[in-house]
Amino acid sequence: MDFEFIKQVIPMYVEAAGLTLRLAFIGILLSIVLGLICALIKYFKVPVLRQITSIYIEFSRNTPLLIQLFFLYFAFPRMGIKLSSVQCAIIGLTFLGGSYMEETFRSALESVSKIQIESAQCIGLTRRQITQYVILPQAISVSIPGFCANIMFMIKETSVFSAVALADLMFVAKDLIGLYYKTDEALTLLCISYLILLLPVSILAAYTERRLRYAQFGNH
Repeated sequence: MDFEFIKQVIPMYVEAAGLTLRLAFIGILLSIVLGLICALIKYFKVPVLRQITSIYIEFSRNTPLLIQLFFLYFAFPRMGIKLSSVQCAIIGLTFLGGSYMEETFRSALESVSKIQIESAQCIGLTRRQITQYVILPQAISVSIPGFCANIMFMIKETSVFSAVALADLMFVAKDLIGLYYKTDEALTLLCISYLILLLPVSILAAYTERRLRYAQFGNH
């Protein structure tokens, strides 16, 4: 193991990790919004939009992110739509993550007792008020474990961004292997980098899950 080489290339990994985190953050944020909208559409059985949402979810979950990125990066320009590597990465991650977030949110919404909803209707709450004050608070707490798992999954999925010429962690590792044949060093730093990115998320997810106790706020 060439530790001098590792010391020299660590700044490259730090820069690549920064790019990976920024793209992951934007993609996760947008996927949460998309997933919640789709979940509400399916939960309230909105005509037409419900069918469109179902098609989107099936298409997204059953095609690899790499293929989706290739389609955005190579096929769209032939149709007159030119997207940068960053745009392709964000759109691809949002497209994939939105379907997983939708499934998590929808199952959480459906876990809310119908009796509570009927009780809220009896005291005169509107549908918006029921959604805001009765359904969403409970559904969000129930969805935390799956939500955190999705976040970790999406961060790991950023490893395919190098396929569309983005200088992320995987790109840097492959580049160093190709230039210097330092396979062990490059892959070791790659593993450590993803561990540094994912371990805090895992710890925070476990802590949050313990605190919420599947829709019970705090410890009793």
